[in-house]
Amino acid sequence: MIVTAPSPRTLGHRLALPAATAGVAALVVVSLFVGVYDIAGEGFGTEMFFISRVPRTLALVLAGCAMAVSGLIMQLLTQNRFVEPSTTGTSEWAALGLLVTVLLAPTAPLIVRMVVASVAAFVGTMIFIGILRRISLRSSLVVPLIGIMLGAVVSAFTTYLAVSTNSLQMLGTWFMGSFTSIVRGRYEVLWVVAIVVVLVFLSADRITVAGLGRDIATTVGVDHTRVMLIGTGLVAVATGVTTVVVGFLPFLGLVVPNLVSMWRGDNARANLPWVCLGGVAIVVVCDIVGRVIRMPFEVPVSMILGVVGSAVFITLLLRMRARG
Repeated sequence: MIVTAPSPRTLGHRLALPAATAGVAALVVVSLFVGVYDIAGEGFGTEMFFISRVPRTLALVLAGCAMAVSGLIMQLLTQNRFVEPSTTGTSEWAALGLLVTVLLAPTAPLIVRMVVASVAAFVGTMIFIGILRRISLRSSLVVPLIGIMLGAVVSAFTTYLAVSTNSLQMLGTWFMGSFTSIVRGRYEVLWVVAIVVVLVFLSADRITVAGLGRDIATTVGVDHTRVMLIGTGLVAVATGVTTVVVGFLPFLGLVVPNLVSMWRGDNARANLPWVCLGGVAIVVVCDIVGRVIRMPFEVPVSMILGVVGSAVFITLLLRMRARG
């Protein structure tokens, strides 16, 4: 029997994912030991490590993974590379739901706020999809433009409601997109998004087929309406939970899936691990930069993500223009 050695290309493909996982794990370890408080030299270093550093790092991992996967789902459902929760109004609807909950029930527990924010995000996403179905011109730029305008309208109403109730400063603090306030007992609901990621992996093929259109999905035996509702619901839950706990993480769901698809193609199931790793890596790097650049002060992660995401967005537009 002749045994053929694997080609270097095949071996490289097999080692790419473990190597990327090891690299992201190294970033996570670095994040655990970056901060103003000296956990090695202070007397309460061990307590601070498990009260603050570990929860914050876990929140970074879960939030980055959730928003990157949410962007991938929305791009599959709409077949548009420029769509993600912050360009469809989903995040703004979640913020509106959270504000209404706090105004009507100030003492409501975190789980209630999370549920209401997720429901509001689901309603907003379905409104966005409903608007798309009634528009004949659906170019790559028209779809995110509609989402951005819808989000701007919802955000304006949320701001008006916050000003009317003297809650504007509180609103800005909630949705800053910073992990500064994450401590033990404040992040645990983010584990819900881990379940969302697992469900996305199990439904990846159906979501991909549903994104091709109702006719094709029906031909291959996929219930298009059901899959659209499931995909939208998963995005709503991930966005609602992340918004309640962390705030806005703009452009993350736009940057990561596009970079992965440019490198590996459009196989959704095969790309999911890479999307998760990419989301975690970008959020962790932005958080480390935010903690180090003006130490002992912190720059919010959302600010750094906004700069990086806008640059990638412009680059994608220029690439599309270059291809005609």
